[in-house]
Amino acid sequence: MRYALVNEERHEAEPGLSGTCPGCGQPMIAKCGDQRIHHWAHRGERTCDPWWEPETLWHRNWKGQFPEPWQEIILRDKSGERHIADVRTELGLALEFQHSHIRPLERQAREAFHRNMAWIVDGTRRKRDLPRFEDGRRSIRPSPWQGIYTTPVPHECFPRDWLDSAVPVFFDFAGTDPVGPRTGVERRLLWGLMPGRADGHAVIVALDRQRLVLAARTRPQIVAAHKIVGTLDARFRAARVQAMIEARRYSSVWAWRRGRPRRRTARF
Repeated sequence: MRYALVNEERHEAEPGLSGTCPGCGQPMIAKCGDQRIHHWAHRGERTCDPWWEPETLWHRNWKGQFPEPWQEIILRDKSGERHIADVRTELGLALEFQHSHIRPLERQAREAFHRNMAWIVDGTRRKRDLPRFEDGRRSIRPSPWQGIYTTPVPHECFPRDWLDSAVPVFFDFAGTDPVGPRTGVERRLLWGLMPGRADGHAVIVALDRQRLVLAARTRPQIVAAHKIVGTLDARFRAARVQAMIEARRYSSVWAWRRGRPRRRTARF
């Protein structure tokens, strides 16, 4: 964790400090070695939040894009269940930065708990994820709106364990590497897989980091995912119906022409 309570105030880890966990109240010690970023760790077995994962530099960089009061926010639902959101904005949007593997049941539970949330996934943890996306981009087709795409085969672009998420999932294929104007588009942008399907097609929203952070800071949602998917679904279905009508019309005309009596020509 980045913050613990020291004299009842949130404090980052420093050598020699002791504190308490803001979630469970258990003692914590500052870990300030040379191998990992400075962080707080529970003295004994951690029992406050089973969803918590060890923080990496990638986590810390993403959290640092948001004000300190929004980071590591303790949330409770009506039943009293308690968890810590990586980031929770003033407008109620929870952001979870996921580096390690997550089991489907835990992912679904976290989505149900937060409801209004988005995942940002470290696409550099597994070596095969970026090459798969680079190959799978050939299946991506542009929509009428800039930065929004569709694909009938999302499994060729993204890991299967994220395909049925109920909230937007943005994949970060740059990790902690610097990103500049000459960086390839696969790594320069974050590629967001939207929940649901548009007439069987997955919907993808591409945003650069600055736009994504700005949207998360200023909007209740990064993108209006359900509205985007619903609008494209209606367009796909309308186009399919129109294609069926045209096919039937063509078939009817062709049948009429084939069945029409041939005009006889006079012989001399």
